[in-house]
Amino acid sequence: RNRTTARAHHLHAEMPGADWKSVPGVKPGVITGDAAWALMAHAKANGYAIPAFNCTTSSSCNAVLEAAAKADRPIMIQFSEGGSAFYAGKSLPNKKYEASILGAVSGAHHVRQVAASYGVTVFVHSDHCAKKLLPWFDGMLAADREYFDKHGEPLFSSHMLDLSEEPDEENIAICAKYFKEMAPMKLILEMEIGITGGVEDGVDNSDVARDKLYSQPEDTYKVWEALSPISPMFTIAAAFGNVHGVYKAGNVKLQPELLGNFQKYLAEKLGKPADAKPFFFVFHGGSGS
Repeated sequence: RNRTTARAHHLHAEMPGADWKSVPGVKPGVITGDAAWALMAHAKANGYAIPAFNCTTSSSCNAVLEAAAKADRPIMIQFSEGGSAFYAGKSLPNKKYEASILGAVSGAHHVRQVAASYGVTVFVHSDHCAKKLLPWFDGMLAADREYFDKHGEPLFSSHMLDLSEEPDEENIAICAKYFKEMAPMKLILEMEIGITGGVEDGVDNSDVARDKLYSQPEDTYKVWEALSPISPMFTIAAAFGNVHGVYKAGNVKLQPELLGNFQKYLAEKLGKPADAKPFFFVFHGGSGS
């Protein structure tokens, strides 16, 4: 960017949530637990997003950290199952997802080693985990427990379970099962209800029924009922027509107002003001064009 330092600092001061560094526990390096959740709450309250970037090599991790340092903003570095296998090396056996586990864990350790030197506050996250990939999830949780036992915090900041292809009841039940294992370590869970269309990391949802591309308020409320008694530290990737990939203009119809409707529905159920916004939402993909 061809801007003076003074101009850049002025722009940062104008951005929503410019005081994010004042959030208790926030520091350069990887954040987890209460500090990570407090920063998410700050983002929601101040109307800004924390972007997540899929990385497949230490070089791509470094590039994201360098960009975040220049922008002076918090970010997420995340690893998909396929990207994790690539990180470890494509020649390694992966029938039991051992290379994917190794790659994700190696990536998380790398980010922990270098992030503070960049002066960047970062979440380490794992991306979409479908039912067939649960052994990968189990391996990452085992690494979290090992790290927690030594350092009092998990290796990762958060993990995603994407069981949106399963019936809602099964999706929510499996999420609740894993969330009970995660909560003592104050790991944040991201889950998906409704399906993000398109193709990502070998998962093809391009032909999914259109009604599955839009979550319903009853869906998100069922998630709240199941997960909130376990811990408040969960987010929902609710579907509002968003897709992965690029498509002909007009094929994708985004309905972001659905997210506001979900918030109002839950607020009413909880007896809170209509503008309370109790849900924490995650956005995947985009408009596709």
